[in-house]
Amino acid sequence: MGWFGGSYQNYDFTMFSGSHFIVVAAVSTALAGLYVFRQQLGRLVGRKMEIGTAFFLLLIEAVYHVWMITTNSWKLSHAIPLELCSISLFLAVLLLVTKQKGIYDILLFTGLLGASQALLTPYLNFDFPHFRFFHFFTVHAFLLIVPLYFTWVKGYRPTLYSVGKTLLFLNLLIPPVMVINKWTGGNYLYLSHKPSSASLLDLLGPYPWYIVSLEALALMLSLLIWVMFREKPSGHQAEGLFRRKTAKRAESS
Repeated sequence: MGWFGGSYQNYDFTMFSGSHFIVVAAVSTALAGLYVFRQQLGRLVGRKMEIGTAFFLLLIEAVYHVWMITTNSWKLSHAIPLELCSISLFLAVLLLVTKQKGIYDILLFTGLLGASQALLTPYLNFDFPHFRFFHFFTVHAFLLIVPLYFTWVKGYRPTLYSVGKTLLFLNLLIPPVMVINKWTGGNYLYLSHKPSSASLLDLLGPYPWYIVSLEALALMLSLLIWVMFREKPSGHQAEGLFRRKTAKRAESS
């Protein structure tokens, strides 16, 4: 049962290793396929598959907690699902089950920002073929796939209101999470210190100033995501908008 054990002596993960590059390439290919075949997927993927994906995500997360318990690694300081990607996982499940646009408005930003960072600079000890390796990359891959599926296949689109809602959601999380960090000795949402492994936070200054920098970065990246995925006017709509603006300029002159 080494693949499900608590020791990574024979499964020591190294960032930017062959297994890491293979996973990044596989996820990138899956996302490209999701976009290219979005129309076909719209006809093929039904509610049963969406609900099944939600239960799969809950199941693999439950097995992860079983693994932590059986290996005596479940601790209040790190096992409570309060990390950004853990929160996004439950948002993804809720979105798959309810299809609520309000959940999508938050998940698109938290999922893309958190999971992309985790996939590129994973905070992970266990390499292939350990269970934790599969759990980590599977969950983070779906945190990209689910919101992009609802964007490209289901036609959901973010608005500027979505950006504000996400930043409000994250800032409402900070006070209770800081209290929980103090109570458990944890570092949820990296509000106590930076991760020990290399990450984007290394570029954002010392504690606690990197939290302020992270807020500004989150705003800028969220605006970038909004620009990339917002509803774009069709050619007919764009032509009509151009004509209206031209007419207004002619009237004013």
